[in-house]
Amino acid sequence: MGQTQHTENSEEIDVKALQDMYKKFVMECPSGVLFLHEFKRFFGVDPTGEASDYAENMFRAFDRNGDNTIDFLEFVAALNLVFRGDLEHKLRWSFKVYDKDSNGYVDRDELRSIIDSIYRIKKGTKTDMSDSQLTVDEVVDRLLQAVDSDGDGHINMEEFIRGAQQDPWVLNMLKLDMNPAGWVLEQRRKSAHF
Repeated sequence: MGQTQHTENSEEIDVKALQDMYKKFVMECPSGVLFLHEFKRFFGVDPTGEASDYAENMFRAFDRNGDNTIDFLEFVAALNLVFRGDLEHKLRWSFKVYDKDSNGYVDRDELRSIIDSIYRIKKGTKTDMSDSQLTVDEVVDRLLQAVDSDGDGHINMEEFIRGAQQDPWVLNMLKLDMNPAGWVLEQRRKSAHF
């Protein structure tokens, strides 16, 4: 029987699950920081599997100070966003996942890389993809057309947020990123290291 905590947007946080994650964090990272390879192991991600690229992008988004490690405060801040953040905060976080080089813009290559990772994860987990008839390049083209309002081939954070808020298809294409909690919990269930 796990305790749950209701947040202001009525999502539940399983206190026991958070306590278990903290215990695992301390056990796996006695130094107090997670490196990328430990992050992948922590969530049971095969270093070369379909979720590897996505995990790397999540790691980068969690690493707020850019030191290539995640300390427990960054970890807690990320979990807080994942479990309690509103749509705009989650979109801001998703933008950071997409903006691989952290230059403030998502270009076609970055967009293609993330969409390809999402497709591989969904295919690997047999997740139903309502838009599976579209290729990765078709999805990228459609996203750029829907979101890149000034047509410069780059998506800034404002365009990214506005596009996702205004177009249900765009938001649906970001679904995996919009539910990092679900992805994290799914990886934890798959992990044999728990």
